[in-house]
Amino acid sequence: METIARLPQQLGAAIRRHRRLHNLTQASLGDRMHARQATVSKLEAGEPATQLRTLTDALAALDLELVIRPRTKISVTDIADLF
Repeated sequence: METIARLPQQLGAAIRRHRRLHNLTQASLGDRMHARQATVSKLEAGEPATQLRTLTDALAALDLELVIRPRTKISVTDIADLF
């Protein structure tokens, strides 16, 4: 499933959705990332202080990858409606 995320909150929601698809708790994802449950919670909330390493660790733990491409013409409002 491909997801478009332009805002930290949208990216966090996508990570939460994939975590749940894998039937993982925040704590079990944290174990896979070598991070605390609170760190996963902050990542899923889209907190701006989240480090890039935390994001890449979460993506790896969920068997996901980040793809950089030109933006589509869909509006931020339309993307928000997906969540």
